[in-house]
Amino acid sequence: MGIQGLTSFIDHSGTFLKGDHFRNSKLIIDGSNIFHFLYFNSRVDQQHGGDYDDFEDQVCKFVKALRDCDIDPHVVIDGGSDHTDKKFETLRQRAQSKINNLFVGPQGSSVIPTLVKQVFKQVLSSLKVPFAQCIFEADQEIASLAQRWNCPVLSNDSDFYIFDIQAGYLPFSHFKWQNVSVQRGSSQNYIPCKRYTTTSFCRQVNINRQLLPVFAAIAGNDYVNLHNMGFPISRSLSLLGRRSAVGGRRHRLLNWLASFQGQQEALDSVPSLIGHGNNTDNMDAALQALSLGIEEYKLPLGCLERFFNDGKAPDPGHLPNHLRVLPDWTLLPLMKGTLPSYMIYIKLLLPVIQAVQVEDPSFPSGSTTARPIRQVFYGLLLGERGEVEEYDREGKNLTNSKVEAVLPSAAQQLQLDTLDKVLRLDVFLETLGVSQSTLNGLPPHLGLPVAVTCYWLRHAHPRPDRPLLQALLLGLVYGELCIKKKRQRGMAQRLIQRGARSLDLGVAHAYSQWQCCMRDGLDLNQLLCLPLPEPQCACPAATQLIQPSVVSLLESRLYKGTLVYQLVVKLRGGLTPDSLLMEDPSSGQLYRAMLGAILNSQETETTGQPDGPSADSGAGGRRF
Repeated sequence: MGIQGLTSFIDHSGTFLKGDHFRNSKLIIDGSNIFHFLYFNSRVDQQHGGDYDDFEDQVCKFVKALRDCDIDPHVVIDGGSDHTDKKFETLRQRAQSKINNLFVGPQGSSVIPTLVKQVFKQVLSSLKVPFAQCIFEADQEIASLAQRWNCPVLSNDSDFYIFDIQAGYLPFSHFKWQNVSVQRGSSQNYIPCKRYTTTSFCRQVNINRQLLPVFAAIAGNDYVNLHNMGFPISRSLSLLGRRSAVGGRRHRLLNWLASFQGQQEALDSVPSLIGHGNNTDNMDAALQALSLGIEEYKLPLGCLERFFNDGKAPDPGHLPNHLRVLPDWTLLPLMKGTLPSYMIYIKLLLPVIQAVQVEDPSFPSGSTTARPIRQVFYGLLLGERGEVEEYDREGKNLTNSKVEAVLPSAAQQLQLDTLDKVLRLDVFLETLGVSQSTLNGLPPHLGLPVAVTCYWLRHAHPRPDRPLLQALLLGLVYGELCIKKKRQRGMAQRLIQRGARSLDLGVAHAYSQWQCCMRDGLDLNQLLCLPLPEPQCACPAATQLIQPSVVSLLESRLYKGTLVYQLVVKLRGGLTPDSLLMEDPSSGQLYRAMLGAILNSQETETTGQPDGPSADSGAGGRRF
């Protein structure tokens, strides 16, 4: 997100960023921006659906580096409150671009795995890092809190070059957290970084700081694009005189703005700047768009300080009009991140863009498999007569369709906030097509993954074969072994190699479908106030990562992409699960309990009668 080309302009200018030794301070972190950079910049596998353990490791090391320098982080994660839908076209174009790049360049390029946000929140929680999930626009809330606390913002979003934050902005690309150093002449650690302030910038370019939002809007941000509205801003600026190739257009725009004292004076002069084309009929629309774009940089009173200091949600009476569709009881769980933020879009009747993943383009998107789960999610929020516009991949194109809301029989005639605990569980299990007896005898925290896997086997297309199911369950067992600190010999040691060598699109597609089902199952479970225990995508042992020796023990419970890919290859080559589990009897018991529950669920669906316990070796005649 941000202003196109502004980061390069700042970097290449060489004078706007000042070297700093950052330590002993509060820090507001743009969480959604940073978790993308931590994932993409740490060489974590991007082709096989997510090596979440490696990502967890990066997050924990990052937090440890901050605490080693007495930095007190407060993380803010994006919500979903852009009620004017100004960003939608930008988001739609980016989703289509990801699809195009996915099937042209290296598979998995710049694709964030499905469950990364969930993992990120769970790691922050386990490390006791304060975080909030925004209800309002996140950038404005982040800037407002930083101004109130007089501390900087850490992000890589160029919009923070525009917000007037007294303590400044620390671009993540210059934040050398992996190079913690010791202050000369003292024992205090610091992180080498560069700091930007609007005061220094405006002094150097000789403009009033109130004009920075005008600069951002004319240059083009996520809300305004004058070129797309028929005004060739580059051509207009070229008439103002030539400048060096690097940042020339932006230098000329800043020079033009330097002659004005306030925003309105500059806006009144915009027609003379952009009116050189023939498209003067759109001038009023352009000026209105610029005015709205400028508004995005005003700092609101904000609600984050109240949440971080007192653990309270915003006063419902102080909500903007468009957010009063949210039930009062949802506000605090939304801010705590225990309700999915995209429910805000659903309540505002805005389109939803499904995430792009590494998949086989000849088959429907993996999100299609999980659509019946989302339909119940929509039904609980909107009622069964509601519908949601979804944008999803169809082949190699992003297309839209209307998805009807559905209410299962267990939820008929009931409102979401009146469902009791038993009925909430009934709603969840009916949606996934699983009976309570299927989950009996399993560890409680594995009930949801097993229920989701039962659903996946019934709805996935193409239908998963037996090795795909076996590998998935062995991956869950591996996560349990790591959490119990049994990563010595045996299964863990024998399975982790140097990583998957190649990408099988069939396997990628199957597991993308499973992760979409897991994501939407987690969201529905949260909306129903957790009738099933939420599985830990992130290991509880992360709380111990103040000590470096514990870092190697951190593993994800649910999914490790490169591991399950290797397992599928081995199992299809004739290796048996028993040969991998024989050195640890408890892991074999867990594997057989999950497999038996899933196979019995499939048999019950087919015959209508429950079957006896099924061991893997004795189920050769079954479909799985």
